[in-house]
Amino acid sequence: MRFAALGDSFTEGIGDPVPGGRRGWAALLAEGIGDGRRGVEFRNFAVSGSLAGDVRDEQAPAAAAFRPDLASVVVGVNDTLRRSFDIRLLARRLDEACALLTEGGAVLLTACLPDPGAVLGLPAPLGRPLARRQRAVNSVVHALSARYDAVHLHASDGAWIRDRSLWSADRLHPAERGHRTVAAGFHALLAAHGAPPRREPEQPPPSRADSLLWLATAGTGWLVRRSTDLLPQLLCLAGAEVRHWARGTTGQLDRRADLALQSALATVTFPTLPAEPSTPASVRHVSMEG
Repeated sequence: MRFAALGDSFTEGIGDPVPGGRRGWAALLAEGIGDGRRGVEFRNFAVSGSLAGDVRDEQAPAAAAFRPDLASVVVGVNDTLRRSFDIRLLARRLDEACALLTEGGAVLLTACLPDPGAVLGLPAPLGRPLARRQRAVNSVVHALSARYDAVHLHASDGAWIRDRSLWSADRLHPAERGHRTVAAGFHALLAAHGAPPRREPEQPPPSRADSLLWLATAGTGWLVRRSTDLLPQLLCLAGAEVRHWARGTTGQLDRRADLALQSALATVTFPTLPAEPSTPASVRHVSMEG
């Protein structure tokens, strides 16, 4: 069985370091779906920082050439953190990536994710714009999962935000426990042979000292990059949130986001789904609460 993993740092394995590099949920899943009679050839095409366009333009063609039986496509959070965010373009790019993989016979694995503002605990004026964006991304993923009969994992449940042991020191990537939880969730959906990946981590969760060390090293670079990219627009979005809140017209921002989402879904032939749809019955899914 060939398994290809596509996406960003969530799939690349950041937050789950092992001797010699990173592991991550996809590698853990690959270990779990093999057995004595059937081996698994696993390739991780995910690259930290990737956007939906990178998956379509670079990762999907490389993965399609691998001719996978399973292909995971989990991407979109980085798009929400860019000033160039456009839900219509994201929907079209993800649709094209999924089409390329399924044309070769691959079964798709997809996931909806929590919005980064909630995970980071941002104040409402900063968090609400990101929440709208991530809800839109998740809605597109739901629609595409139904279209391509994907194996879909709900990883946007409240448990992901409440349980800090699932997150690494940077609060942006899963810790080992989080990666194991994702792997176990997909394994349950696939009902595959072999032992499911263990949920309990081998390493202790990140401490406060780990968080401070991350902020003093890698975190500083991340903040600088985001300060020149997302921060100016996010501050503008926050200003709009405050102004509309003061006027009692916050609903206008929600309606604008809904209209943009409907336009995006129309490009992938799903014109009538609401902003936060219930998962279509045809999509095989599991909640992280379980």
